[in-house]
Formats: sequence, C-alpha cells, structure tokens
Amino acid sequence: MASTDVVRTRTGVYHDSVSLMRVSRAAAALPGVEVAVVAMATELNLGIAAELGFGLPRADPGDLLIALRGEADALEAASAELDGLLAALSAPSAGGGGAEHPPRTVRAAARERAATLALVSVPGPYAFAEALDAVEAGLSVMIFSDNVPVEQEVLLKRRAAERGVLVMGPDCGTAVVGGAGLGFANVLRPGPVGLVAASGTGAQQVSCLLDLAGVGVSHVLGVGGRDLSADVGGLSTLRALEALDADPATELIVLISKPPAPEVARAVEEAVAKLGTPVVTALLGTGQDDLTSATEAALRALGVPVPAWPSWPVPGTPGAAHAASAASAPPGLPGTGDAGAGGNLRGIYSGGTLCVEARLVAGHGEFTDFGDDAYTVGRAHPMIDPTLRLEALAEVPPGDVVLLDVVLGHGADPDPSARLAPAIAEAVARGVTAVVALVGSEGDPQGLAAQAGALNAAGAAVFTSNAGAAGHAARAATGIAANAR
Repeated sequence: MASTDVVRTRTGVYHDSVSLMRVSRAAAALPGVEVAVVAMATELNLGIAAELGFGLPRADPGDLLIALRGEADALEAASAELDGLLAALSAPSAGGGGAEHPPRTVRAAARERAATLALVSVPGPYAFAEALDAVEAGLSVMIFSDNVPVEQEVLLKRRAAERGVLVMGPDCGTAVVGGAGLGFANVLRPGPVGLVAASGTGAQQVSCLLDLAGVGVSHVLGVGGRDLSADVGGLSTLRALEALDADPATELIVLISKPPAPEVARAVEEAVAKLGTPVVTALLGTGQDDLTSATEAALRALGVPVPAWPSWPVPGTPGAAHAASAASAPPGLPGTGDAGAGGNLRGIYSGGTLCVEARLVAGHGEFTDFGDDAYTVGRAHPMIDPTLRLEALAEVPPGDVVLLDVVLGHGADPDPSARLAPAIAEAVARGVTAVVALVGSEGDPQGLAAQAGALNAAGAAVFTSNAGAAGHAARAATGIAANAR
C-alpha cells in the first residue's frame, strides 16, 4: 500500500524539545506509521523534516510542526492518538491551579509562584534570554539546554554572582535540590553528602554508588561541563561550594569534573582549603582518582565501609552464578570476569564524563561521546534515544570489544534494555565482546537489577562501576583475563 503524508502546524503551542521527541517516538510506534516528526518549527527542525521528504507549509519557530507518513487508512487514528499525547503535555498538573492566563515570562511566574529556582529547557539559541530573566528576578537557574555560546554563559554567571544566585549549566544534565530531582535524576536517599559537578553523568555515577553503599545526598549541584574551563573560570563551582559549605545538612562535599584547566583547578583548590566542610575531589585526569575511587574515599571519610560494587559477568564464565544477584562480587575480586577476547576497544557512550573516565582508565581504544553537542542538535540525548549508538554498535566488527554506558533514572529511557539488549545479543553472536557500565540506583523506575539481568542475558558483562567496566573491557581487548578493576 502506498504511503501518505499528513503535515500540519499549530500556532500558539509550545512544548520543550525533550517532551516533543518523546511524543515523536510514541507516534512513530503507532500502527501504520512509518515516520513521525513532532517538533517546534525551528529552521533546524524544518530542515530535518524536509530531508525526510515532507512538503512543508510556511511556519514560524513558535509554531508546532506535525508531520506523519504511513498507511492512509491508519493516519486518521494515528493523528487522533497524537492529539491525545499532545493534550496530555498541555494538561495542568495536579494542584497546578489551571489558571486561565498563565504567566508569559519567567519574572511573572516568579512573582506569582514565589519561586526560588527556574529550569530552562529550550533550544540553545533561546536559552540565554530566559535564563537572564530568571537571574534578574533573583532566581537560581538550571539550564538544561545545550549549544549555548560560552560568552553568554560567562555573562550569566557573572550576573548571577552579583545577584547572589547560582547558575547551574548550560548543559546541566542533572541536579538534586532539596530532594527534588531535575533533568536526568536518579532516585536517591537523603543524606549528608553534597555534590558539585561539572558533569551530569559523573554526578550520577558518584551519587548512585553512594546510594548503593547506603549513603544519601543533601544536594547535587550541576554547574555545566565548561564551568572549570579557562573561559568560564569556575564561576558556578566556587558559588556552589560556598552554598554547600553553609548548608547544615551537608557534612561532606564531593567535587566532580572532567579534566579542568590547570589555573582554574588551582583557584578551586585554594577555595576548597578555606571551607569548613571536608571536600573530596574527583577532577578526572592522568594520575587522578577515577570516580569509583573518589566515591570510596568519600565513604572512608564518613566512616562507612566500602561495599562490593555489584557486577554481572558474562553468563557461563567463572563466577557468573555468584554474580547473578545484586550482592555479587566487585570488579576488583577474582572470579567476576571472563577470559580476554583480544581486539580493538570501542567505547560507545552517552555520558561525556563517563566517556572521559573510561578512556583514561582503559588507556587505549576509540571512544565516542554521543551526548556531545555535535550529536544532539535536533535530536534527543542518547540517554533518551539510543538510535545513533545502536547504529554504531551494529558496525563493530567481530573480534572487537565494545564498551557502553547505560544510565537509569527519571528523564532517561524508561526501558533502555528493551532496545539495547537485542542489539548487544546480535553483536555478541557475530563475535563481539560486550561490556556495560550500568549507572543507577536501586530505587530507579527502570529497575537496576532488571536492567542488569536483561543486558547480562544478552551476553554483556555488566558493572555498576564505570571504572570497573572500562578496566575489564581494556583487559579483554588486550587478551588478558579481565578479573580485576
């Protein structure tokens, strides 16, 4: 049956890109639908739709674009289902009041809602104005948006310092403020550790390992991946450290970052020395602690025993039966690994800091961070949409070792193993050795044990420590028995 296109626009309707990408995925999965594009009609999104062959009407960036392709007799039902999905996005939340005239600016919302924090999640070119509006209203702001020019970031953070508020981001993927998770957020118990992180997935790795050890967090303050660069100078990091130092619920601070600029690292070290709260640093770089080692240092500083980090070796290898439960032996003990495969090591990552850490730990291999800005223009983050990583996994040749991260929590793929596990099984069947770093807490909605079990059953060795997974994969690639971190 020939395919038919249905293309329409709506004016006066705005939804953030992450919500619309989820709707697009749901629409594409409806019976009879071949292609679905549901996005704001920005120049970029119009270009994507045009490349897919859709004939497009005139539209402004503030319009909502809906483009469906599929069987003619199925598109009417699909359109109705799509309307329901979009209506659910617009429905007021329970207790939200359902005001007839909702506020049209951040400042107006701050006045009406007595807010203290704003979350900005709009396309990068539009984020600066909204974030500056929040700062001028006296709000701290989390900027989830990426592709924000560094010059705008510096201006925002300098103005925030003048106003006595904190800018988290741009490209701040995760935060926990007063127990409320923002962005990609794991389900974490409350506790005495405060995190300052120029890294979203780095913060998730440390906080999840702490949670597995029975230790909770007070706050997780993301500052954006560029904050410790020479251009930005650690403006938000210094502010966040001061805020946690003044917080009576925070007994220990963990500072996490990709390799910082040397002069900024020195400035931060000087600031840390003046704090009254102890600080454990995890500034990734050659000769520095990895994130797991830094977490273990934090546990020792609190007087908490370091547990055996859960791992699941390849089924049928020594120790597999013992490691099938969450209480399995850690990557550092004998009996948790499988024989080395030999071959090239390929890291296919969704988390930037996890990718950097894995490259440092492995010491060799080809690593790609599919969460980098270059890969997220016009598409969902790979923690939501694994399409690019699945394509990369399908191209790994027999005999090579592939290392992937899978990050759980609110905001991430609700069931990552549903698509990843079959792809891993296909790769393993053609002779690829698969290793997975699974970052999550036992309270995450995807189910840590369930995800580990599905990925492990597909033939992957699974580790809750990214450093452990990287060491295992590196040894497998060099043909050495991988039984220690």
